Amino acid sequence: MSSRRSRSRQSGASAEITDAQITDLVTKLQQLIPELRSRRSDKVSSAKVLQETCNYIKNLHREVDDLSDRLSQLLANTDSNSAQAAIIRSLLM
Repeated sequence: MSSRRSRSRQSGASAEITDAQITDLVTKLQQLIPELRSRRSDKVSSAKVLQETCNYIKNLHREVDDLSDRLSQLLANTDSNSAQAAIIRSLLM
């Protein structure tokens, strides 16, 4: 028995998600992803929505990492007792 089936049985029938709910969730995801938002009238497959969502999240992670690196570099070149350093440290937390 797959772990998905066993989890489903353990959590009961109320935890099962319907096709309509999946469709609704995919539509909501499509509205959140900038790459797909403009294609609202076009039919986009669920697989494409999920793929673009994963790509978008990966890009957001890269941007966060890049900004954190840039802030760390800025902090390293700033007087550690200055107000600017305190602001940078608060952004990194």
